[in-house]
Amino acid sequence: MWEQILAFLLASMALTISPGPDIIYVLSQSLVGGKLRGFVIALGLVSGIIFHTTLVAFGVSAIIKSSETLFWSIKIAGAVYLLYLAYKVYANSSELKLTKSSSYKSLGKYFKTGLIMNLLNPKVSLFFLAFFPGFLWSTTNTVTQFYILGFIFMLQALLIFGIVATLSDRISNLLMKSQHQAEFFKWFQISIFILIAILILF
Repeated sequence: MWEQILAFLLASMALTISPGPDIIYVLSQSLVGGKLRGFVIALGLVSGIIFHTTLVAFGVSAIIKSSETLFWSIKIAGAVYLLYLAYKVYANSSELKLTKSSSYKSLGKYFKTGLIMNLLNPKVSLFFLAFFPGFLWSTTNTVTQFYILGFIFMLQALLIFGIVATLSDRISNLLMKSQHQAEFFKWFQISIFILIAILILF
């Protein structure tokens, strides 16, 4: 059992560190809004893992995999949501205010964004469907085992995202000494949202 869990942890960490929509979003938003914003987004992202683990544990993700129409509908919804976020950034004032302070309301908004991004990415469920079964240590109580693996995946992802948020925040402290960087960061965010939308689709 413990050998399986250790192997799963190491594989999960390697996968989380590899470039993907979630870690790119945490990095970009931490650069713009600081480590607190990045960490709250990370909380939203990893909270969605509970949903995807549930789908895998009870076989729902297999239904998504078998229905190309449903699969693409969810993917398109996720991409449209990200393009909407890109538009919202574009529609704001060209002078983006670069600040590390955040209200509880704005932090709740970023948590919700991270959560929705994760929920509207069916690739996560399908990835878990392919990834998790290889690390089960028994043919009984598989639902419990799926949730244990899902919880481990959540913890390591939150830790890695937290480190990325902290490092990005330190980098941004250097970049944001000049407010002339505001326009750059605005288009940086727009580009990141469009890139993640493309990653989710293709």
